[in-house]
Amino acid sequence: MKVLVADKFEQSGLDGLNGLGVEVQYNPDLADETLGQALKETQADVLVVRSTKVTEAMMEGSKLGVIIRAGAGYNTIDVAAASNRGILVTNCPGKNSQAVAELAFGLILALDRHIPDNVAELRAGRWNKKKYSKAKGVYGRTLGLIGMGKISQEMIPRAKSFGMNVVAYSRWITPDIAAALGIGRASSLEELAAMSDVVSVHVSLTSETKNSLGAKFFSKMKTGAYFVNTSRGEVVDQVSLLKAIEEKGILAGLDVFEDEPTGGEGDYQGVLKDNPNVYCTHHIGASTDQAQEAVAAETVRIVREYKTTGVVPNVVNIKKAEVATHLLVVRHLDKVGVLAHVLGVLKDEGVSVQEMENIVLGGAKSAIAQISLDKEPSPDALLKIKLNDNIFDASVFPIEKSS
Repeated sequence: MKVLVADKFEQSGLDGLNGLGVEVQYNPDLADETLGQALKETQADVLVVRSTKVTEAMMEGSKLGVIIRAGAGYNTIDVAAASNRGILVTNCPGKNSQAVAELAFGLILALDRHIPDNVAELRAGRWNKKKYSKAKGVYGRTLGLIGMGKISQEMIPRAKSFGMNVVAYSRWITPDIAAALGIGRASSLEELAAMSDVVSVHVSLTSETKNSLGAKFFSKMKTGAYFVNTSRGEVVDQVSLLKAIEEKGILAGLDVFEDEPTGGEGDYQGVLKDNPNVYCTHHIGASTDQAQEAVAAETVRIVREYKTTGVVPNVVNIKKAEVATHLLVVRHLDKVGVLAHVLGVLKDEGVSVQEMENIVLGGAKSAIAQISLDKEPSPDALLKIKLNDNIFDASVFPIEKSS
């Protein structure tokens, strides 16, 4: 098996790949035509990339079976083209969650205390304590989270440690789950905007989320509120954000942008970079040593599984969830065998699991499992699930299909 690594990659990851007995070719400078040519010449079975774009043209004439995005988002890969060629696309979800949450919270504090401006003025030899001693403070404020994936889940304890209230909007979060997490729940994006002093965005880029935060959303934000985006620039309508900055005094902390450079260096002339009410960073949310080591380890695990079993973890272009009709929510003690019990009941019932996520709550004693199913389990099956000393409750909800 041949593995082509076409982006900067940790030495521990390269060592791990070599330890699997595969042929590893490491060329972090490949891009565009040179990457396509390399794929043809090497006849690599697996391609590993981080920020490098992978287009349909690059796949032509290649032997690729798997493309691994050494990170969470995969919008730089033409997934549709890969699917048409029988190429599996996979990623490393959750491995950079802590790093992104740390940057998001850093941007919140930077906005509140105007830290970059403080530094710039002092470096210019100007002392202006009179101006910069004014700040709202975050204690007692409300943080609104858009999305409730692993990064948002990391944001919750950080916000609470600063004494903030937390409210979230997500298509799957129920009142019971929100209560178990100790947070509030908004029924819409607009309701979340109206409730929040700070909004932090943590969603993947899809056809549904693209430009989902537009004029209607920003019109509901509080005057002078903070807006932080560490997900993808394209989920925000930039014109509407700029209007909110100008008309409502919104302060923004952004790590992602439309049409940002894809490499490690380049020119950026976006209109946001010089706006005094916007703090911009260089899409560095996942760029900590801890996160990259974790991503490297996950990449090695994916290749190992593919080599030894033919099964590829974390595949993103197998759309099993599209046939899901119901969501089973199980609140339980975090003990071995609980989920096996649930899955056993579903198997006996003939109900197929499409997706599953288990959220361990603070203290690591209890958890909430969200399990997408292809049909509604019977009342008897639901009762059997509940008849376990380690399960607090189990509920089934129909999944609303987007039109």
